[in-house]
Amino acid sequence: MTMLENLDVSQWYDRNLVGPDNDKIGKITDIYLDNDTDQPEWAAVKTGLFGTRVSFVPLAGARQQGEDLMVPYDKAMVKDAPNAEAEGELSQEQEAELYEYYGLSYSESDSESGLPAESPAPPPPSDAGHDVSGPDTDEAMTRSEEQLEVGKVSKQAGRVRLRKYIVTENVQTTVPVQREEAVIEREPITDANVGQAMGGPALSEEEHEMTLHEEQVVVDKQVVPKERVRVDKTTVTEDQQVAEELRKEQIDMEQQ
Repeated sequence: MTMLENLDVSQWYDRNLVGPDNDKIGKITDIYLDNDTDQPEWAAVKTGLFGTRVSFVPLAGARQQGEDLMVPYDKAMVKDAPNAEAEGELSQEQEAELYEYYGLSYSESDSESGLPAESPAPPPPSDAGHDVSGPDTDEAMTRSEEQLEVGKVSKQAGRVRLRKYIVTENVQTTVPVQREEAVIEREPITDANVGQAMGGPALSEEEHEMTLHEEQVVVDKQVVPKERVRVDKTTVTEDQQVAEELRKEQIDMEQQ
């Protein structure tokens, strides 16, 4: 069976598929038709927390419910149906497996409805009561309520990079330096040094010269590696509060 681009059928695209209790099953993405009769046979529905899974639902017993399409299967049953790829056509093996799962008999022979021959219709409800607001149901009323389904998705929060730049700072240090200074020493004439004292002329003019030295500070700079820096990441877990309004049905009895 293949998907048909038909105006009468395509009007159900993106509409809600609901179960017998009006519980939303998912959105209809495709209608699959019988190859021989071109009649609607399967609805492909997006299910799952974020609508990422496609489930197939037989259209046997389906009917219009307001703007939605109602089938006689609940949400849990549809979500647990055998997985089949939504690639435009179901194989006979996939059809047989799906029909068996939904409790319908499978046959390769044709029928006017597009469904396999001898597919049983859903049994009517027993002990039907009179419903003043819609179709007759049994004596019980189903109460439903919304439940919060919370999931998580991963998204990019930012980018981090290392950037190296140069700063200049003033550094002061103290360096001890030495220098030579001339010092005059006087010693008296003694028998030990009289020979040196009288070695020259009696009176004369003389000059003695001495070289003095001193240390000077020489400054040089060299580049020295100090450390290695890298960027890594760690996972931090924090609790976030989620607030949402949920609706639920209440049932009261009125006696007249």
